[in-house]
Amino acid sequence: QVQLVESGGGLVQPGGSLRLSCVASGRIFSIGAMGWYRQAPGKQRELVAFITTVSATNYVDSVKGRFTISRDNAKNTVYLQMNRLKPEDTAVYYCNAEVKTIDNTAYYREYWGQGTQVTVSS
Repeated sequence: QVQLVESGGGLVQPGGSLRLSCVASGRIFSIGAMGWYRQAPGKQRELVAFITTVSATNYVDSVKGRFTISRDNAKNTVYLQMNRLKPEDTAVYYCNAEVKTIDNTAYYREYWGQGTQVTVSS
């Protein structure tokens, strides 16, 4: 079994910054792509950013230039540095990872964290 645990969410004023972290643990053989999604009230979950095993990255247009995704493979951790936050960034942020487990090294399975709330408000 694999667990993803996010941290770092909270309340921040517009223009402020937050750094989200997500640690993967459990019976991990290897981790592939990792990403951050978000879901605002009444809206569908959307991909915010993802990072490959060789640290190639991609972002949704609305966060380009403000958010940075990174990973520490030795710590099985992915980060999301969020700068110049806007009220429209308010959402529950979810971590996602493709993981090969010790019990099944043949293919990747997708795992999700429980989510962390980010609220941008004055």
